Amino acid sequence: MAKDGKDGKDSTDVKDSTDVKDTKNAKTKAARVPRAAYEAELLRLQTELVKLQEWVRAENARLVVVFEGRDAAGKGGTIKRVAEHLNPRVARIAALPKPTERQRTQWYFQRYVEHLPAAGEIVLFDRSWYNRAGVEHVMGFCTKQEYQLFLRQCPVFERMLIDDGILLRKYWFSVSDTEQQARFRKRLDDPLRRWKLSPMDLESLSRWEAYSRAKDEMMVHTDLPESPWNIVESDDKRRARLNMIAHLLDSVPYHDVPPQVLELPERPESTGYLRTPRELQNYVPDHAASL
Repeated sequence: MAKDGKDGKDSTDVKDSTDVKDTKNAKTKAARVPRAAYEAELLRLQTELVKLQEWVRAENARLVVVFEGRDAAGKGGTIKRVAEHLNPRVARIAALPKPTERQRTQWYFQRYVEHLPAAGEIVLFDRSWYNRAGVEHVMGFCTKQEYQLFLRQCPVFERMLIDDGILLRKYWFSVSDTEQQARFRKRLDDPLRRWKLSPMDLESLSRWEAYSRAKDEMMVHTDLPESPWNIVESDDKRRARLNMIAHLLDSVPYHDVPPQVLELPERPESTGYLRTPRELQNYVPDHAASL
């Protein structure tokens, strides 16, 4: 796991009050990726993702990709680009709602196990079992005993997945406090994205340091040699998407799988079929003609 500071903490996520107020000492950010370069490289990487998908299917592999990070860190947008051109029958997104009363009585990992891939499948977890180490712990939705049990069991659980042959990749999207607040403000003012904001999201603003401490504690216990955390700097969404996808591709030993050879058949001669008269069917009005 990449460390930014001598104390082993991610300097993008963990800030004291001086760091928040003093912008002169903020680390220099890389220039934003130009749109043309971003779109060209994204298309190339998405083409490779399709090759990865075909390799997973041909080799009966099982790939799990965990996306974690603060609210508005860019996880959803990256997942969208990863899955955009993939076959939904092979690659699916698992974004679980809050647990039901019955699920609360189950072994914590049980409901996540139900969404693990079978042979030839990819599952992208938009948040995962790490909810317990983050929002549940910080917001008091679990007990201290449940939290401590999670920290002990999670490494064992992930080793079991890996021992069974699952390819597990974990990404933490790291966003600064100023960028997170700016994204929240944009969502608040955008009717198309306002649904992304919840009272829980806004509460996270006042609990920035609590979430930072929770993340540090989580990584102490779960940054394993077998399944390390990969940190994605995400203040620049374009850069974050390209870096994450490129890293995922580099981490899996896939190769080109020759596609099945297909040929379009000749259209057969008509047998006298007549289409139903248009006036007998209900057509969608041509709204586009009014533009």
